[in-house]
Amino acid sequence: MTHPAPLAPPPPPPEAVGPLMRSLAVLRELATAGGRRAVGDLARDTGLARSTVDRVLSTLDRLGYVRTEGRDAVLAPRLLELGNAYLAASELPDRLGPLADRLADELDESVSLAVPDGDGVRFVHQATRRRAMSLAFRIGDLLPPERGAPGALFADRWTARDWERWRSRRAADPTDAHFPAVPPRGDGRPAGVDPGTDFEDRVAAARTAGWSLDDELIEPGLVAVAVPVRDPSGHTVCALSAVSHTSRLSARELRDAVLPRLRETVAAMEYALSAPATDEQDTDDPRGPAPAAWMQASKQELGPEFVESMARGLITLTAFGTGRADLGLTAVAEATGLARATARRALITLEHLGYIATDGKLFRPTPKVLELGFAHLSGLTLPAIAQPHLAALVERVHDSASMAILSGDDIQYVARVPTVRIMSVNITLGTRFPAYPTSMGRVLLAGLPPEELSARLALTDLEPLTRHTVTAPERLTALLERVRDEGYALVDQELEEGLRSIAVPVHDRTGRVVAAVNVSTHAGRCTADEARESLLPALREAAADIEADLRIAGRYARIPTH
Repeated sequence: MTHPAPLAPPPPPPEAVGPLMRSLAVLRELATAGGRRAVGDLARDTGLARSTVDRVLSTLDRLGYVRTEGRDAVLAPRLLELGNAYLAASELPDRLGPLADRLADELDESVSLAVPDGDGVRFVHQATRRRAMSLAFRIGDLLPPERGAPGALFADRWTARDWERWRSRRAADPTDAHFPAVPPRGDGRPAGVDPGTDFEDRVAAARTAGWSLDDELIEPGLVAVAVPVRDPSGHTVCALSAVSHTSRLSARELRDAVLPRLRETVAAMEYALSAPATDEQDTDDPRGPAPAAWMQASKQELGPEFVESMARGLITLTAFGTGRADLGLTAVAEATGLARATARRALITLEHLGYIATDGKLFRPTPKVLELGFAHLSGLTLPAIAQPHLAALVERVHDSASMAILSGDDIQYVARVPTVRIMSVNITLGTRFPAYPTSMGRVLLAGLPPEELSARLALTDLEPLTRHTVTAPERLTALLERVRDEGYALVDQELEEGLRSIAVPVHDRTGRVVAAVNVSTHAGRCTADEARESLLPALREAAADIEADLRIAGRYARIPTH
């Protein structure tokens, strides 16, 4: 379903790059559809020719931003690098996120950071509580300003033109369909109640009080208090909110309980914003330091199915990042390896669409970049990230592949792709096995700190499950040390007679082992050495691909392991 745009955009400038505009239209449509859409429906909803959509998707697939599953196009985790570029350039999650997390722990309430985005409010950091009834918004979600506490703080600096644009948008979009993250306007409210009717009064009250209250404006039961966070020049850059439910506190009770701590945290945040910018450089680009050369190679390989001008435009956004919030044209061209004229046209196009802002000399990414699937993709779990890579692995090796995590003394299967054979390994998601006699268990145990591993093994009952099971503690310890050194584990018929498996670790962006992936096969098909030679390279490539996606996806979002 296509959500109606509130106002028709102005015509593009003559320098605009058409293929870049078309690719962004496809990405927006996929994001609106929840990350998946039939290719034919994409053509219909965007108004593009089917052949054009096919070329767009082929290019986006090469970039790693979209993959095709049957008749559907699906957003891929690597697309998050565009939103990461904006978040890193803003430095808000990096500088202020830890302070928001600490406040959430102290209050035992959900805490958010939000920024203005046009006449909307977009979340850039969330520290949520794990409750049956809790905040469900995601990084990148967009809210109407009148339906939340931060909006009244941001609207205080609106011009007369901004207010007119807001009124026009509300008239064109009477149910807030342009904001799918919130319930439709009026849903669950008494007839006639509209959060926008007193919005100007709430803006004036927030200006006087220095804080804003959300008394069930987003939806019944949800309340919040927000305080502005200003940079050293006094400009409001974001809002800090504490969010709760009326089953715990009323809006006024929440205000009285959290406002002093909100103000203390804001003072700490404003001090953090005054610190010198870091010189840290981003290292998440899977294409390496010369994307222009990578694009030329892609064009030579794929021919007309790779639209280079489209790829160049999207890659332009990745020039920004930590310590690179404001860049001139020359700096953007140097960061991407593009010619100045090419970079200029891409920046003009992105500015026209609202993804880049400029003062005429320097360019800066805007929060609107987050509309390109960030909210959906930041909610992915590790198994969802791994699943397509496991499927590719199975297609390559023709044996079943799985992912497991450590759960107590057991491994727990969280992702699996079976193969079709007369004799195959039948394991379902959620299945648990002891860690010590399994390949994935040994990889996970070997990834533990030595002290924790010793403590676990001391309490583990090493029961022989087959005649091959290693149960001597000294021998098992030596095997685990070897697994740690070699980076893989091969277990031959220790869990079950006839079952052989080989596993490698999956690391998060900090280098911590968070999961293991394996390939299982019947021992009669080949020797252990043959299995190692034929399966290990493909298994390591699959793990590396999962880690690359996880490194990008986990930069600003917490990725659940199951």
